[in-house]
Amino acid sequence: MAQQLRELARAKDRLQGLLSAVVAIGGDLDLPTVLHRIVTTAMDLAGARYGALGVLAPSGDHLERFITAGLTDEERAALAGIDFPHGRGVLGHLIHHPEPLRVEDIPSHPASVGFPPGHPPMRTLLGVAITVRGEIYGDLYLSERRDGQPFDEDDEAIVRALAGAAGIAIENARLFGYMRDSAAQFQRLLLPTLPDLTPFSGAAVYRPAAEPAGVGGDWYDAVVLPDRACAAVIGDVVGHDLHAAAAMAQARNMLRALLYDRRTPPSSVLTQLDRTVHAITDLPVTTACLVRIEPTADGWTLHWSTAGHLPPLILAPDGSARYLHGEPGVPLGVDPDIHRPDHTHELPPGAIVLLFSDGLVEHPAHPIDDRLNALADLAATHAAQPLDALVHALADHHPGDGHDDIAILAIRIPDEE
Repeated sequence: MAQQLRELARAKDRLQGLLSAVVAIGGDLDLPTVLHRIVTTAMDLAGARYGALGVLAPSGDHLERFITAGLTDEERAALAGIDFPHGRGVLGHLIHHPEPLRVEDIPSHPASVGFPPGHPPMRTLLGVAITVRGEIYGDLYLSERRDGQPFDEDDEAIVRALAGAAGIAIENARLFGYMRDSAAQFQRLLLPTLPDLTPFSGAAVYRPAAEPAGVGGDWYDAVVLPDRACAAVIGDVVGHDLHAAAAMAQARNMLRALLYDRRTPPSSVLTQLDRTVHAITDLPVTTACLVRIEPTADGWTLHWSTAGHLPPLILAPDGSARYLHGEPGVPLGVDPDIHRPDHTHELPPGAIVLLFSDGLVEHPAHPIDDRLNALADLAATHAAQPLDALVHALADHHPGDGHDDIAILAIRIPDEE
């Protein structure tokens, strides 16, 4: 009776462990993370020292990926330079015969072809196929129970149950990855390719938020107007989903039409945009910074107005960097009747006007002024590079935490008027 009670307790613990494992592997939507978690979870359930998951190639006759867990740093170093298994030997047996496989002595198995140099010794094996939508996705391998015993029927049963849940988790992660990639492509299609800005030059880069869907509401645009002025804008629609991306496209298209139609100060253009979207759409709260670079008798003048957005950063030809701080206006979508101020600044030939969204600098562990100063230093360091290299360097080494969209737009003033 005592033995039966111990077995019942052990079965209860294993069932609880299986339920927790199913929740764990289903709690992430990043496919590489899901695959690695499947391996480590199976190891925990069966008490295995080593684990691996081999992903089948589309042909189904060999492995194209091999995720491992349990190897020490020394064991990994000993295998450096050796390609991962592609499905020969005992691993290949499970590929061609996808029934659960338990082996007590791998070298003695008829399909065994041995181990490569530096491979840790492995004697026992438990292999289970993982099926996604009725097709074999890959195989889960466990080796060497920590208690030294061979894998038994209970180990096989619980790993098979985990493999069933793993198939669902993999399919969910694959679908999410497909939706995320499609949404990101949708976002890129909505953002414009900068037109010919001659005599100005321009470059822009957009990086989507990592979570939750890979899209967001950051946007930019630039255009040379009939009066030889260059208008440029950076904006940020609140939200990180397809609704925000679609709203961004609406605002950008409306703004371009207004810029061509109205040769008025940036504040007036922003006000008209605010009134228009308020009347005909449900645009979420949006921040924006609109600049207009106009030729003058002595050079160039920058006119700008903000709708709750961060200020422009000016990179002078001498390598200095300066923010154009001024009284900000309220964001779009708050109250279209509230006045927004305009500001002006003289620009020397060759200067760069840099507009950016807050994802470039926001970091919960640092004050915003600290991150703005870090961006100014970074921009000054790369200011001599071509504009495309400059904006990509800022996106690659940004001082933000990387959890928000990033949009950067740079406009270079002609060297001569």
